[in-house]
Amino acid sequence: MPNAAQVPRAALSRLVVLRLLAVQTAVLAPHLPRLPPWAAALVAMILVWRTAATLRGWPMLAGWMRVLLTLGAFVGIYASFGRVSGQTAGVALITVMAALKLTELKSRRDLMVMVFLLYFLLVTHFLFSQALWTAAYLLAAATLITALLIDANHPGAALPLRVVAVMAGGLVLRAVPLMALIFVLFPRIPGPIWGLPADAGAARSGLSDSMAPGAISELVGSDAVAFRVRFDAAVPPPAARYWRGPSFLRFDGRSWDSGSRAGAIDAPAAELRGTGYGYELTLEPTRTPWLFALDLPARQGSPDDALINADYQLVLARGEVRERRRYRLQSYPDYRLQPSLPGALRTLATALPGASNPRAQALARQWRAAAVSDAAIVDRALRMFREQPFHYTLSPPLLGRDPVDAFLFETRRGFCEHYASSFAVLMRAAGIPARVVTGYQGGERNAIGDYWIVRQSDAHAWTEVWLAGRGWVRVDPTAAVAPERIERGIGSAIDSTELPDFLNPALRNGYRFDLRARWDWLNARWNQWVLGYGPELQDDFLRRFGIGEWREMILVMTALLTLTLSAFGLLLLRRSTPRQRDDAPTRAWRRLQRRLARAGLPQLASEGAADYAARVAAARPDLASTITAAAQRYIAARYVDSDDSRDLRALKAAIARVRP
Repeated sequence: MPNAAQVPRAALSRLVVLRLLAVQTAVLAPHLPRLPPWAAALVAMILVWRTAATLRGWPMLAGWMRVLLTLGAFVGIYASFGRVSGQTAGVALITVMAALKLTELKSRRDLMVMVFLLYFLLVTHFLFSQALWTAAYLLAAATLITALLIDANHPGAALPLRVVAVMAGGLVLRAVPLMALIFVLFPRIPGPIWGLPADAGAARSGLSDSMAPGAISELVGSDAVAFRVRFDAAVPPPAARYWRGPSFLRFDGRSWDSGSRAGAIDAPAAELRGTGYGYELTLEPTRTPWLFALDLPARQGSPDDALINADYQLVLARGEVRERRRYRLQSYPDYRLQPSLPGALRTLATALPGASNPRAQALARQWRAAAVSDAAIVDRALRMFREQPFHYTLSPPLLGRDPVDAFLFETRRGFCEHYASSFAVLMRAAGIPARVVTGYQGGERNAIGDYWIVRQSDAHAWTEVWLAGRGWVRVDPTAAVAPERIERGIGSAIDSTELPDFLNPALRNGYRFDLRARWDWLNARWNQWVLGYGPELQDDFLRRFGIGEWREMILVMTALLTLTLSAFGLLLLRRSTPRQRDDAPTRAWRRLQRRLARAGLPQLASEGAADYAARVAAARPDLASTITAAAQRYIAARYVDSDDSRDLRALKAAIARVRP
């Protein structure tokens, strides 16, 4: 095997290639679950093949094979996504192409191309997640790529792993102050700097714009955070913690949606009464226009770019929530909403498909014939849910063509969407305007940060009925069947065998629960001070230091960056300046130099110890024997590399005898 001196400068050592494969695997691994299965398998196969080829000395693939693989990957990405641009398709394409580059990797030039491609791929991870763990992982990956860059610029054999790791870590650490300065001082621009494709941003999550049996229960298995809430003072009781989302008026016999009112913005009259609750809500990205609010939010103080629609839901005037959003609101659980109901809305709110769920409609008509008021019919329906053997469960049986009939008269097992839907159908069949409202109910307090976490598992559906003189009134039939769901959360209302671990009450104590709370607190701080560091927060922060305008920000940033870079430059200059060794023989000889210098016999910079001793002996014959002996002892102790302490003692004794 040739030694390092015989390896051509452009060649790659086996160790460097193996390090590249390890770093590339670490960078690409988070993207693999986002790729189509065939693409993930192709990337994995190429990595395995190149590792075996490097270890066993196999030749690279022929040119025609590389061309076929490249064309096939391009066509495959287009077939899987219907495009080759955009967030998901574009990242998938560049991930596969980065793997295919390994099939022709031969020279250091190819290695440099791969290094810069890995830096670019590293940034694409932030298109999918900006969580704290993602930033930590990518910082470690950036250090590994930097170590690879150091190796790529070193001719011959690979450097020792410890050497490149220390050098790469030092370079990254030196970049941290510059990164922090630019992050804090560079003027923040509202919204994205450039236009992103239609599929950019967070994946759609949480509630949908329609509701069918099973739509809400599917979310219970997700512990993803929907939003976090920090109340100004008092916290509303559990029965008042309803977070309003989309409302549905149209029913097709099985599912609910907004129908023709989806874009209506004529907010109804609302009389807000009693004690209000002020709070700050941090909403996770959803790719929907909905802004959740405690039922019922005041119009005053709402975000400037939001409005209240015809169903009194807070929505963005345009666009979607594609990035984390923080806003303040004031809500009043005691209210009277739309006391006067327009005729057209009454027609929509009482409409039912004529042939659907005939048994439920017949039962409601019986109640209407015997009841004296709409409120009595509402009470009658709730009493049925309380007194008859209905069960609240995450695993309801499948329903047939008429799901409400099957639920009410056969299975009697369902989740909140089953109860809300069937109750609304009963009310409409009895002539009472009704609609289904979805959102979230409850929340979990994080005692460490004193805020509330509302997760996707808190998703809920309830009903609103319109009663004369009272307007729209919230009625939650789930509370009639499982009141503990409202008071203590879903974990107290569902059998533990059906619950995921994070909702199981038996597992919500001890160190794991405490660690989870602390981790969420760290994420909340990360979201607030890093991901949420926008124009407003930057302006508030910098005004404390007297920096209020863009010109001042740029000036301060330029000055601090110049000072920081100058400090780094001086440090590098100092490290590159040769330093005199300060060992024991040298310290003893310097004491003699100073003694003779006071006598007018300084040692010149160009003189060694022997030449200096000869010059002193010529100038001062009385010192000839002692200075010559001292110089010989110094040379022996300093340059012979002896560890014998006797040489040092002899040197000190010889120096002591030199008395000018």
